[in-house]
Amino acid sequence: MASTLEYSGIRKTFGSAVALESFDLAMEPGELVSLLGPSGCGKTTALRIAAGFERPDRGAVTIDGRDMIGTPAHKRNMGMVFQSYSLFPNLDVSANVGFGLRVRSVNKGDQQRRIGEALERVHLSQMASRYPHQLSGGQQQRVALARALVFEPAVLLLDEPLSALDAKVRVNLREEIRRLQLQLGMTTLFVTHDQEEALSISDRIGVMSNGRIEQLGAPREVYSDPSTAFVARFVGRINELPGEVGVDGVSVAGVRVGLNAPSDVPIGGGVIVMSRPEDLRVGPLNGDGTALPGTAVSDHFSGSSSLLRVRLDLLDLLVDVQTAADAESVAPGDRVGVRLVPSRARVIVAD
Repeated sequence: MASTLEYSGIRKTFGSAVALESFDLAMEPGELVSLLGPSGCGKTTALRIAAGFERPDRGAVTIDGRDMIGTPAHKRNMGMVFQSYSLFPNLDVSANVGFGLRVRSVNKGDQQRRIGEALERVHLSQMASRYPHQLSGGQQQRVALARALVFEPAVLLLDEPLSALDAKVRVNLREEIRRLQLQLGMTTLFVTHDQEEALSISDRIGVMSNGRIEQLGAPREVYSDPSTAFVARFVGRINELPGEVGVDGVSVAGVRVGLNAPSDVPIGGGVIVMSRPEDLRVGPLNGDGTALPGTAVSDHFSGSSSLLRVRLDLLDLLVDVQTAADAESVAPGDRVGVRLVPSRARVIVAD
């Protein structure tokens, strides 16, 4: 049966540096939550506290309501996969997966059954007698995953497990991790700085900054409705256009863009209009005053879409506009007009 994992009021410092401050997170049974953020934001510290490798200055970590703070790491019934594979080079795959079972004096019959099941889950049954140096990076990380699963842990902790792998292997293995997590119904905490990973496999994402979760929500929510400017800037590409509040709403460089201003910004006050590249529209410059005039600078084709870079005349600012791959091409140097989709843009108070 899947377990709950909950952090309550966690604070952790290293000397004068604050790694976590008032960190709270409640995970539902069988849920996969990703902690996403830049280096130094505290996400790995949070995971290590759950694992028992770090002790918080204050606060509680519970599994199914049971406080874990005083429980040694080896008694927390958590499986952990690290960025480095941490395999024993002198042991074959089977022995690596079963090492912890032998340390815990699990009987040999049960050891073999669990090892076999774990290797089957990660599709490595045929490589049980190979040694780590005979495996690819992706296969070695599968062994590390099997080693974590062999204990049938209450919670699975993944600390940037894919960052050492090449792009194609990363995609395949992250899909495999998600498949296993759903199949086993295992509560899983996934730490990553890669937003594509977090968006693709998570039930919820906690975007972290300066030791706190800035926003916790479903991937679509975090991407489409960021609650802070930091989240908008960190998750995905974002265009930031300086705007001004008028009596009839927000304008950008004198062009009304169909957006209402925050209630606490007076007439004439400055705002920032934030829009994803896919939420801008580009077309011929027709001079009707409804579009921001500009010049196409470059067009980056990526298969299913293109990213058009436009320099806006009135702002001397570069913006990115995503277009379909089969859309009518715009060549560098072409004059264009750029329009916002008001329902998809966000207005924040200028810094």
